[in-house]
Amino acid sequence: MSSLKNRVQLIGNLGQAPEIINLSSGKKLAKFSMATNEKFKNTHGEVITETQWHNIVAWGKTVDIIEKYLDKGKEVAVEGKLTNRSYETNEGEKRYITEIVINELQLLGGK
Repeated sequence: MSSLKNRVQLIGNLGQAPEIINLSSGKKLAKFSMATNEKFKNTHGEVITETQWHNIVAWGKTVDIIEKYLDKGKEVAVEGKLTNRSYETNEGEKRYITEIVINELQLLGGK
């Protein structure tokens, strides 16, 4: 059960083309946003779609797959863990961000 402590699985669509970053260490990093949709009926019987956006980060060989096959709108399944970090803007303002660092990726939705 210890592997279930911080595990996230999502199926959704890329909100933009992945950003590939080549680090000075020689490693590559991929970042992209991913939308998941949930549909439900309100009290009037209307179907409502609620969209959640997720920040995705990948390292290692997964970056090569992302770079080669993923683009805006592509449907994917990802598995990874939640991470929180902070950074400082150019204006000196501290910001916080939650990301999903993925360790598995599956391409969905055909071509």
